[in-house]
Amino acid sequence: MNFLLDPNVAYLLLVLGFVLGALALFTPGTGLLEIGALFAIFLAGYALYNLPTNLWALLLIIVGAVPFVIAVRKSRQWIWLIPSVACLIVGSIFLFRAEAGTQSINPVFATLLSAAATVLLWFIGRKSIEAMKLKPAQNLKDLIGMIGESHSEIHNEGSVYVNGEEWSARSENPIKAGTFVRVIKRDGLVLIVEPEKSETKDE
Repeated sequence: MNFLLDPNVAYLLLVLGFVLGALALFTPGTGLLEIGALFAIFLAGYALYNLPTNLWALLLIIVGAVPFVIAVRKSRQWIWLIPSVACLIVGSIFLFRAEAGTQSINPVFATLLSAAATVLLWFIGRKSIEAMKLKPAQNLKDLIGMIGESHSEIHNEGSVYVNGEEWSARSENPIKAGTFVRVIKRDGLVLIVEPEKSETKDE
């Protein structure tokens, strides 16, 4: 575990943990990102506990998160990244004290890693916010009356292919897979369908 007490390794793990944590927040999925983030932060915490640390530098890194959040939340406000990156770089370089027998973080390494991580997280954050603000590509009300095809047996549950997309579906009576269906109403994102008698599927 001695390699974890190298300030450069400790800082890399700390940044990696925050990056993975942000990715897990913006793109929730299998849980692998969350596990990776916790593992990296745990190892970085071990190093922070055992290495001589400048408290003011750690606080400066935390303060740098304020302009970063402003830059993410407000469109066309990337200028706020400048003070955020500056706080992160200065705080990173002086995070660990260079005492006898120890070394501080390489300034070039800290500068490049800090800038790259900040810009990456800003880009991901902005894209995620823009995606949440997008209006649905199609009006769900327009699906009523459309004809599609069942991709599984449908009764209490099932799936249909309508208007170029796969939808969850339900029907009053059982419908076989491969049957043409008509959407008669919608329950949230679940389509209520019935067999379409005016069309038959080729055998």
